[in-house]
Formats: sequence, C-alpha cells, structure tokens
Amino acid sequence: MKLYVVPTPIGNMKDMTFRAIETLQNVDFILAEDTRKTGILLKHFNISKPMESFHKFNEHKRLESVINKIKSGKTAAIVSDAGTPAISDPGFLIVREALANDIEVETLPGATAFVPALVNSGLPCEKFVFEGFLPVKKGRQTKLSILAQEERTMVFYESPYKLIKTLNDFALTFGENRKAAISREISKIYEENVRGTLTELVKHFTDKQPKGEFVIIVSGKDK
Repeated sequence: MKLYVVPTPIGNMKDMTFRAIETLQNVDFILAEDTRKTGILLKHFNISKPMESFHKFNEHKRLESVINKIKSGKTAAIVSDAGTPAISDPGFLIVREALANDIEVETLPGATAFVPALVNSGLPCEKFVFEGFLPVKKGRQTKLSILAQEERTMVFYESPYKLIKTLNDFALTFGENRKAAISREISKIYEENVRGTLTELVKHFTDKQPKGEFVIIVSGKDK
C-alpha cells in the first residue's frame, strides 16, 4: 500500500518526467482533480488506469474511502490539473491522512509554477516566502499589512480577473516603486515575463488585458 504524489506539466507536455509516466503506469488507480484534464494527459502518454475524482469540493467526503482502499493493499497516485499536488491544489489532506494511517507516501519532483518564475525574476531567491493566493476579502488587508514588513522575496499566485486589483493593493501597501516581476503561461506558447516597479506592472497589464495564470514575484522590504 502506497500513495504517490505525482507532478504534471504546467503547460508543455515535454516537462512530464519519465519517472512520473512510469509511476502512473504502475499504480492501481489515480486520484485526479479533474478527470477530464487528467484523461487528456493519460491519453497523450498511452496510460490506461482507473481514475477517481478528488478535488477541493469532495476531498473531505471521499477521504476515508480512498484511505481504506489504499490500506487494502492498493497503490494510488494523486495528480492535480497542473503542477505539484498540495501547492495551491488538493493534496495536503490526503498526504496527512495517509501518514496518520502508516501509509507510505512518495512525492516525485517535478513541475511547480513558482520555481521558474522566481528564478527568472532576477530578484533574490536564496530566501523567499510563498503566499499562494491571497484572501479575497476577509483577512486580506491584515495579511498585506504583515507582508509589508517582510524582507524576503514574496511569491504569489493570481488569476487574470484579480491581477490589477492585487497589483494596486501591493503598490498601496508596499510602495509604488517596489520591484516586482510577473510570469504568465509558463512553458506555454504565449509565455510572458515582465519586470519593473509595481506601478510599471500595473500600467503594462492595464494596457494589455491579462490572460492566463499568473505568478507575481515581489522584492522584500529593504533592510
């Protein structure tokens, strides 16, 4: 009995590792955030395995039955739509429960959007803090006020619909001239990397409608 955490490409299918393919070929079943999207991935690599839906809206309900299935002697892999499970995606809950039930967990290295964005930003990356998606309403201002004192480079995820608001919130809280970088559609055809001050980034994406998924890298407060 074993649970594998398997990263999948965030864009370019060539980023799938040989080990990830082999693992998905050998497990008894696959837990997928979206079975339709994972189905496309499996078909691309000629993998035929049973899939079960496992996402943020049903993971609490399905957790016990999945754990019992693995404890019966099955091997399972969990995948998200893109990237590494548990990083702003489902995965943490089942890993924690598996470990609590003495189920071996093996996490494969692989694609995660914030790593190439961070390295590509040109901002210090020997120390950083990953914040993922900020709260939309409750607790947002409190979190921003705390981060205003953060000296390490900060990493955020954002959707195209909230990008301008978030950049304006950053400019207001961290200062208009704080250096930042934005990466979108990493490893895809229309990948874009933009660097500048928060004010310059607001102007860039005000003039050019935001599309795709975004990683925002913001420099820390000067010491």
